[in-house]
Amino acid sequence: MGGGGGGGGGGGGADGGSDNALHPEKVKILATCLVVVVGVYLLGLYLKSGAEWRSNLSLSLNKKKKKKPIRVYMDGCFDMMHYGHCNALRQASALGDQLVVGVVSDDEIIANKGPPVTPVHERMIMVNAVKWVDEVISDAPYAITEDFMKKLFYDYNIDYIIHGDDPCVLPDGTDAYALAKKAGRYKQIKRTEGVSSTDIVGRMLLCTRERSISDSHNHSSLQRQFSHGHSQKFEDGGSGSGTRVSHFLPTSRRIVQFSNDKGPGQDARIVYIDGAFDLFHAGHVEILKLARALGDFLLVGIHSDQIVSAKRGAHRPIMNLHERSLSVLACQYVDEVIIGAPWEVSKDMITTFNISSVVHGTVAENNDFLKEKDNPYAVPISMDIFQVLDSPLDITTTTIIKRIVSNHEAYQKRNQKKAESERMYYEDKTYVSGD
Repeated sequence: MGGGGGGGGGGGGADGGSDNALHPEKVKILATCLVVVVGVYLLGLYLKSGAEWRSNLSLSLNKKKKKKPIRVYMDGCFDMMHYGHCNALRQASALGDQLVVGVVSDDEIIANKGPPVTPVHERMIMVNAVKWVDEVISDAPYAITEDFMKKLFYDYNIDYIIHGDDPCVLPDGTDAYALAKKAGRYKQIKRTEGVSSTDIVGRMLLCTRERSISDSHNHSSLQRQFSHGHSQKFEDGGSGSGTRVSHFLPTSRRIVQFSNDKGPGQDARIVYIDGAFDLFHAGHVEILKLARALGDFLLVGIHSDQIVSAKRGAHRPIMNLHERSLSVLACQYVDEVIIGAPWEVSKDMITTFNISSVVHGTVAENNDFLKEKDNPYAVPISMDIFQVLDSPLDITTTTIIKRIVSNHEAYQKRNQKKAESERMYYEDKTYVSGD
């Protein structure tokens, strides 16, 4: 009986184990549920990651769309390039991300305006050196033709064509930018008052005429007229060379617009070069490029009108100090300028500006400074920080003036043609916002 009871107990144990064991059907159901739960979880992760991936892709595509630069185009003759041209390019650059500039060919200028003072290769050097310019197209047409406009839009990816608020009229009386306006791809900027290539040529024509009348008559009169925007011939109603000497009004805001906002670094090698930089030309650009390559920061000293007049002659400078300063500041190789720099480079000046090297080009208006009693570079020479650089181009301000004088009649005729449109512009002039 006891054994049977034990056996019964054993049988009871066996029966209890059978009750606790999962039935195969239950296992199958639980496994199925687990698979479903895991599947739903994984599907959720997949959908979430897919949504994130699609969102990231969308953002990436939108970013790419937004990153497409707005390219703007501005053309011009850029003859005797001056701060007015540079300010136009600065304004054009602000209307897009990349500025492409077309430089009109010599033949096109001759056909539409008269002979250029500076040939196209010099004008290309000047435009390429402007710090707001990203790309330059040579031999651009004077007028925007249908074919050239398509080339700009499809080959150069230009979004907008830019020009100043002054009219650009072709010899047949039509608007040079009519097609761009019709296409809805034209934008206008404000003309820079106080200067034009016609005006500068006129200053030189007045200068040569005045000098031929009397070299002894009030030596600095012409220079003062240019600096203060007066031309007696024009104001008296005389036709003369058909020239209006414009009234340049320098402002602190314009200087700031042209200036760089960074000074030299703590250990920067500062290179100094000085001069008149009158009628800023390709020769100036090339020597500044060389000077800048010698250091980390190029400081340019621009001599005052009084110094230039005393050293270069009674009828210099053609451009006044503020005009010359803006032209130099617009050059991409220049980091800073001293407006009205002293003639002599002193020890105090070298210390104040932490100048490492003082340089001078081989081509200049006056290279006899080494023979002079008061050599302006005596101090940097004594400190062994003075260097003479081989000038890449044999061009000076006198070179430019001689070009005008040698072709006096052609330039006088050109200015007379331009005089009427200039006069009409000033008579009809209205306020234009911007700039």
